[in-house]
Amino acid sequence: MIETNRPASVPAEDEPDLLRDQFKQLLRYRRLLGAGVGIGLLGGVYLGISTSDTYVATADVVLRAPTDDPFNPSLAPDKAINIGSERQVALSSSIANEAAKKLGVTSKDFAGLRSGLQVTNPPQTMVLRFTYTASSAKEAATRANAMTEAYLLKRQDSLDVTRDKMVKGYQDQRDPVAKNLDELVKQINTMPAGTGRDAAYASKTDLQSKVNTLNSNIAKLQALDMSPGRVTSPATPPSDTDGPGLVMSLALGAAVGLALGLLAAWVRLVFDPAPRSEGDVARALRAPVLGYLPRAKTGGGPLLAAGEEDPRLAEEFRSVAFRLAYDSRFADRRRLLVVAPRGSSETAAAAAVNLAASFAETGKDVLLIEADLRTPVLASQLPTGAGRPRWSQTPGGSSGGPAAHGDSEWPDGRQLVVDAGESGTFDLIPGEPVRNVPRALTSPRATRLISEADSPNSTVVVLAPPVLSYADALALVDRVDGVLVVCDPRAVHRTDLSRIRELISGAGGTVLGAVLHAPLPGEKRGRGGKSKGAPAAPAQASRPSAPQAQPLTRQPNQGQGQGQQAHRQAEPEQHIPGDGTDTVALRTVRMGRR
Repeated sequence: MIETNRPASVPAEDEPDLLRDQFKQLLRYRRLLGAGVGIGLLGGVYLGISTSDTYVATADVVLRAPTDDPFNPSLAPDKAINIGSERQVALSSSIANEAAKKLGVTSKDFAGLRSGLQVTNPPQTMVLRFTYTASSAKEAATRANAMTEAYLLKRQDSLDVTRDKMVKGYQDQRDPVAKNLDELVKQINTMPAGTGRDAAYASKTDLQSKVNTLNSNIAKLQALDMSPGRVTSPATPPSDTDGPGLVMSLALGAAVGLALGLLAAWVRLVFDPAPRSEGDVARALRAPVLGYLPRAKTGGGPLLAAGEEDPRLAEEFRSVAFRLAYDSRFADRRRLLVVAPRGSSETAAAAAVNLAASFAETGKDVLLIEADLRTPVLASQLPTGAGRPRWSQTPGGSSGGPAAHGDSEWPDGRQLVVDAGESGTFDLIPGEPVRNVPRALTSPRATRLISEADSPNSTVVVLAPPVLSYADALALVDRVDGVLVVCDPRAVHRTDLSRIRELISGAGGTVLGAVLHAPLPGEKRGRGGKSKGAPAAPAQASRPSAPQAQPLTRQPNQGQGQGQQAHRQAEPEQHIPGDGTDTVALRTVRMGRR
């Protein structure tokens, strides 16, 4: 046997689905992506234009260490030459001064001469690569060769100076020893044979050995090959300009800009508190998303979607009602509380009304209870007729005395019938302005009214004010149990949805799911109810004289007493339909009476 009443649950998402979902969220930040691409294109244009008249010439120099045997493999050049120090010497001002003298560059242009030179060393080589950038090809080649020659001359002079100093040092050591040797030879020639002459001969031998050693060192230094290096690749005028070109620069700029835009969009997504997908809403509420209302029909039109030219909205509500009907948590009690997070509950009211109509279309006896006792509007916005004596008609409820509208007299038994067109009809318990809202919502009469869902083939839908703005919805959760959250995912925070789930769970209820919708007309994204709350005060100040306030005093039930009519007309607070703070009650539609 197949179980048909299955509880709705959050669909499991694997990692590829999450990645696709995150990528789709990144694409929603079109402004950041467009700004990144625009900045990249501007950079590409600048790169293409700045390098269009730039030429680069290159010359390579192989360095050599001084040696007396260039074919001796035991001497490693990298041990005798510090290539890093040589690179710094090539970039020094002394080399630039020598090149400036040869090129005839004045002191005014000396800084520009140095700025165009770049010296690099290819890895694992004794090569210095002189790269010069100039505005003309001939100038780049000329200055690169001049810099190379100036460096080689400077290095040659440095090596020669070093050798000359060492030779002079050996000569300074040799000259005193040679002088002593000459004096000792003269003394030996005048000395008689004997031990003294033998000792003098021994001293002569030592002095002669020192002189010979110093002369050998001087000869080796003078025989060294002092070549500083050679130019292996002289600079030649380049045939093309430096840089990738305008087309390639634009392509590179667009790619880099797109990467920057994606990075900025990802950072924005990470720090964005609003849920940007159905998965975020489902994870925050721990309940599935039951439907997403079409963008063009989420606000500004009639509450009842049946009979509209565009049937998408009515079909979406039927789909939501179908999913709720097959949720075992709702099927057991058939009580539904519809709320918005905060701000305007205009869409929540439309959802409650259309869900009631959808339930009635399936043959249910549906009762819609407007539990918004602060700003009730459903009686004036729905096509209602006289009620019939059913659904918690309390004794004396239809007498309509003045006391029937006191603080604790709601619900007073007044019941209207809403014509939902082809869907049928359903009963409406309209809200009434009361002084003590919590006492009215928790009264025994309200409890008996909600318990009508226990009757066979009946369903009760309750509309309450925004759950984060007032505690009215939490006062009803323990009797209704099942809660449907209607919200714009871009106007609430994930923390708000998590808080709603915690409040409802703490009050003993269960979030059955969520219905998402696009921003209402004139509502700014990302601001939620705050964008509509600012103009609410001046709008209300100018509306009491409008004729739209009159339907609130209309009494569709002609059986009500004259005292009740007089009391309702004397109430100082008049509600205007369409206010951003409206909380709309749900209505029920019945099959079989069309």
